[in-house]
Amino acid sequence: MDLLALADFTLVARHGGFGKAARAAGRPKATLSRRVAELEASLGLRLFERGARDLKLTEEGRALFTRAGLLLTELEETAAAIASGSARPRGRLRISAPLLFSQTAMGKLAAGFALKHPEVRLEVTTEDRAVDMIEEGFDLVIRVNPSPDESLVGRAFLRDRLVVVARPDLVRPPEGMTVAAVVRGVGERTAWPVRTPAGHATITVEPVLCLASLIMVRDAVRAGVGAGRLPISLVSRDLADGGLVHWGDVDAPDIVLWTLYPTRRLLSPRVSAFLDHLKQAFPNGTPDELAAYVAG
Repeated sequence: MDLLALADFTLVARHGGFGKAARAAGRPKATLSRRVAELEASLGLRLFERGARDLKLTEEGRALFTRAGLLLTELEETAAAIASGSARPRGRLRISAPLLFSQTAMGKLAAGFALKHPEVRLEVTTEDRAVDMIEEGFDLVIRVNPSPDESLVGRAFLRDRLVVVARPDLVRPPEGMTVAAVVRGVGERTAWPVRTPAGHATITVEPVLCLASLIMVRDAVRAGVGAGRLPISLVSRDLADGGLVHWGDVDAPDIVLWTLYPTRRLLSPRVSAFLDHLKQAFPNGTPDELAAYVAG
């Protein structure tokens, strides 16, 4: 495959038309049109649907654009690193991270990374949804307990667990009795299975406050509105100083944070550098490390 023709195709696809691509690159429109036509002929595929006024990628064109863009970016980065005599991280790094991790740790992480790697322009987007990192142009995503995805590879870097906590003056009810609770979102279950030193139990709750984020839930629990289910890393200091008491560990799988990136043989220096930065921040990946990092 002609890599120059492939580069011209990605240029046209990125700008949404031959005219716009020609003006952006300072190249003749006819040349770009000819190179794309040659690429289509060599592949035996139509990559664009050409309308009277617009140009749209076909399904095959969209798939090629997604993969080719990543490949060409890697080749450019590798060539630049070789030319400069080093693999120093540089360029834009786009990351998607979940809300709670972004609110508690990502600002400090991003600042430390920026100071360490000033030639990288870090962009962090907060998303609790599972973004399509290839379609939406992310280099790295952080997800909580992600579903298997054959197009992505990654590693777990941090673990946390849910606990039920409350103010000391809120009495834990006997089995079968209800207690006021602060919950995240609407529709949370009213029966919380927990593990305690005495064995398994169920705490029956009556939601009196529904809030959008776990930090809001924690603040309301601190104020004495009701009990709450929260990550241990978010309340460990409150438990240590007696501001909250522990009613039990939620009987559920651990919260596991993963870093994910596209399956490819060459991992960009920017992504590698950020993975190393995470490893240095959380060498063991425990809830205590996260709590200490957030508090520090």
